[in-house]
Amino acid sequence: MPENMMKTIEVDEDLYRYIASNTRHIGESASDILRRLLKLEPIAATDEPLPATPPTPAAQPGRGVVQMLEGDELAEQESAIDRFMHILSVLYRENPSAFSQASDIKGRKRIYFADDEAALLACGNTTKPKAIEGSPYWVITNTNTGRKRNIVAQLMAAMGYPHGLIERVCQSI
Repeated sequence: MPENMMKTIEVDEDLYRYIASNTRHIGESASDILRRLLKLEPIAATDEPLPATPPTPAAQPGRGVVQMLEGDELAEQESAIDRFMHILSVLYRENPSAFSQASDIKGRKRIYFADDEAALLACGNTTKPKAIEGSPYWVITNTNTGRKRNIVAQLMAAMGYPHGLIERVCQSI
């Protein structure tokens, strides 16, 4: 078997988030991140040319999020709740399948995301659930700004966004 053949492994969620949070640039592979963190030598490139493929939106994670940060729409949101909801909507639109990681993000006593309002109301009297625009998900909104930032950071890390972009988004809430 060739030395540079890719293998698939399963890792715990916390390890995945750690690896994702150490991303330095968009498109950096998990192997590259681990090699850097473990101080291993990179594998030398082969002489075989790579097939030319045009970039696809899936190969450019974060493009929609960067556009959101650079545009006016987020800044026009009047409250932290409005900015929180807008960010979640953009994250869902950018990668709906990865957004499904949201259901794994929970507090000690509360769930933060659900696919219906009733599930969130069942977890507390003051959750104030709101529907995330353009998605099938609901989120609790009765949390302080720090908790909203933490929820977004956990979700973005689980979705594979680079640490620097996660920090920029969280500070915009």
